[in-house]
Amino acid sequence: MPTTKAAPRLSAEQIQDAFRLMKGSDSVELKLTIPESFQQSTLKALDIDPLDAQIRQVYFFDTPDLALNKIGLVVRARRVQGKASDSVVKMRPVDPATVGKEIRKSPSFGIELDAMPGGYVCSGSMKGVLETDSVRSAASGKIPLSRLFSKEQRSFFAAHAPAGIELDALSTLGPIFVLKLRYVPKELKRRFVVELWLYPDGSRILELSTKSTPAEALNTVVETRAFLEQRGIEISADQQTKTKTTLEYFSKALPPEMATVSA
Repeated sequence: MPTTKAAPRLSAEQIQDAFRLMKGSDSVELKLTIPESFQQSTLKALDIDPLDAQIRQVYFFDTPDLALNKIGLVVRARRVQGKASDSVVKMRPVDPATVGKEIRKSPSFGIELDAMPGGYVCSGSMKGVLETDSVRSAASGKIPLSRLFSKEQRSFFAAHAPAGIELDALSTLGPIFVLKLRYVPKELKRRFVVELWLYPDGSRILELSTKSTPAEALNTVVETRAFLEQRGIEISADQQTKTKTTLEYFSKALPPEMATVSA
């Protein structure tokens, strides 16, 4: 399966900036989305058994006109097969040098640099663990959305959300079903995560990712790129963002009475 064009590369200035951000990050995640036309061949090349996948249900929360997404603020909750549910309030981009010391001390907060062909973004995430059924209850309106988020998460949201937008007033966007599988190729001995996001209209996003420490990031990039090229996996296609794609998809599906512009 030959590539169709040269994989996008960062400029010298972008590489310098990425390394600066990386030094202040807790982790680095390399991501690659695969076009639908290459998804079946990619799964075959990786010799992945889909029956090994874990089922997830992902909910996003935003205004009907996606006011949070426009400024890089992501509010999300997930139900996970066989595990506790979780929630996150994420802001991107962030500069690690500007994040307050008190927030950095929190065990629930982390900074990660996401890198993909031709781009990168640094994000700060405040995470929380939930009771199993609370996500469904909040999504159905039985409990307030704010119940899904800890005091730290609510404070982090308030510090970044546009004035006048409250957690409990957000619309529920989703859920989207996700199949997640962990995969360790024998020749690389590095763990990958394979995620297949399944949209109601039959479209899909397939993402491959692997994490490393900032100190190991350069070596991880070299090894991962060589592995993917050896397996004949397409790395030159335009990249899709799971969050943006999902928010836009479900915001269009909101009932007409909810599709109003936020203040």
